[in-house]
Amino acid sequence: MTSTDIEITADLVRDLLNDQHPDLADRPLRLGARGWDNQQWRLGDDLAVRLPWATPGADDLLLKEHAWLPSLAPLLPLPVPVPQRLGVPTPRFPRPWIVTTWVPGTPADQAPLTRAADAADTLAAFLGALHRPAPTDAPGGRGRGALADQADRFAEQFAAVTGQGLLADPDGVLAVWEDAVAAPDRTGPAVWLHGDLHPANVLTRDGDLCGVIDFGDLRAGDPATDLASAWVLLPDGAVDRFHTVCRPAPDAATLRRARGWAVLGALDGVLIGEAGVQGRPGGKATWGPPAHAALRRLVATTADA
Repeated sequence: MTSTDIEITADLVRDLLNDQHPDLADRPLRLGARGWDNQQWRLGDDLAVRLPWATPGADDLLLKEHAWLPSLAPLLPLPVPVPQRLGVPTPRFPRPWIVTTWVPGTPADQAPLTRAADAADTLAAFLGALHRPAPTDAPGGRGRGALADQADRFAEQFAAVTGQGLLADPDGVLAVWEDAVAAPDRTGPAVWLHGDLHPANVLTRDGDLCGVIDFGDLRAGDPATDLASAWVLLPDGAVDRFHTVCRPAPDAATLRRARGWAVLGALDGVLIGEAGVQGRPGGKATWGPPAHAALRRLVATTADA
């Protein structure tokens, strides 16, 4: 099923609520956002309805959030969307959907973090609380294993951005990547990961983090995957402080792998941002500036790796 198979409208969402959760059906309803996998509809002041729409795998991502986030959310120092209700497939809408708490704030691609020290401390505290050993039945990710397994993805991204002349220092970016994939693999236990900490999934208020959303890529794995977010999210001068206050403190190999994951995320952001500038489908112009800033910071750190 794809986004073209059924149109999600306010009337459809209202009908689904009336059918399965009638006590919520009279609340004000308006479209919040259309993401890669899901649409989100604001439901009153404190809830949201999340429905899969654009990818076949979105169903499993929502069910994963419903299964795991209620137990993880109380352990985290920032607000996250906590599933409250589950909607089951019906002939009207043959896919599962969920009702979650609404997390207020502005996505960081629209309102970047500016309070460097506060933002570094807040991000470190969040990841320190999240990165606890995951149980053996914790979910895996969507084809995102070890960094070395991402070589084809990097090659494709790198060819695309260099072919469009979008990199200021392609040799520097390549050096960061090559150093990262040469780093030793992780030997410790797999920990819980958000797995997708790009600027549109982090909320800000007054220059600091105020929430984290979209846990569809929640999984067990290498903390370097999430630690990469420091280069993409934090303002200039904040990454070193972030590494200083992280607990547990990341070792050198973890930081090298994290730089590799940050390169992958930033290259994605460059391409998505350029697509937005050019008005192409799926493009988001606001993704470009933080991605370019991340690559600049990463290239500057290569000599210290």
